[in-house]
Amino acid sequence: MHYLHVDVFSPQPYSGNSLAVFPDSAELSAEQMARITQEMRHFESVFLAPDRTGRQSWHARVFDLTEELDFAGHPLIGAACVLHALHGSDDTETWRLELKARTVDVTTRRRAAGRYTGVLDQGPASFLGRPHIPELASWFSLDADDLDPDLPPEVLSTGLRYLMVPVRGDALERARIARDLEALLAALGAQFAYLLDAAAPEGRHWNNDGLLEDVATGSGAGCAAAYLRRHGRIEDGETVVLHQGRFTGRPSRMTIGAHGQGQGIHRVTVGGDVAFVAEGHLSELPAGPRPH
Repeated sequence: MHYLHVDVFSPQPYSGNSLAVFPDSAELSAEQMARITQEMRHFESVFLAPDRTGRQSWHARVFDLTEELDFAGHPLIGAACVLHALHGSDDTETWRLELKARTVDVTTRRRAAGRYTGVLDQGPASFLGRPHIPELASWFSLDADDLDPDLPPEVLSTGLRYLMVPVRGDALERARIARDLEALLAALGAQFAYLLDAAAPEGRHWNNDGLLEDVATGSGAGCAAAYLRRHGRIEDGETVVLHQGRFTGRPSRMTIGAHGQGQGIHRVTVGGDVAFVAEGHLSELPAGPRPH
């Protein structure tokens, strides 16, 4: 089975967030996709199959090392750029990607051989509450003074539900997850937490037990865009660069924007550069039930 390795949110290889893209995986079962993802050891892998309704429409399934995801950012941007390289005829194309939970559009642009830019339209944002958590800073090994006093913690979603945690000063550099946050976040209606320095702007995100830090989180960046717009830190439709990955040695740049105001954020975009690193073939597929 053919696959491509790309780096997302970076203009050159060996930076940004790496990704394995399988552009023709219609014959794989979910169990096989999960095992392949675990073997490849990227943060996520994305598996594509043509929709048959049109050249620009594809089914997409995204897996991380533990489960299938309802939504993701960098895998969809990377997948669309791979589709552009394999099937695109113009310098700019728009691809419709259908996941299990929703369908999104990604617009891609060819910049040079093996160099693309993609912009994912994440749709509207849902604001789900502002929890009062006296011990919130301690979840990230920080002090209460490290939280931004002008911005509230807030749960919101543009596909996945994040608790946005606004920090200031050098708090991002010192932050560490001190305990498994899975149950604590679930009690707030959140799936993940995203630390955001709104002044930079720059973010950090780990898996909930803190053992693995993400290089660049496209789904979290979409929530950051909606959050910054709601609180007047970016203008309506303005595009700004959100940084992430500095502390992993893989600095990444995500272009983010949000349209609307207050809780009426009706469109959020996240984009960035994609660099092609390698391509190859799996010599053998894992055993598993075939799809129905």
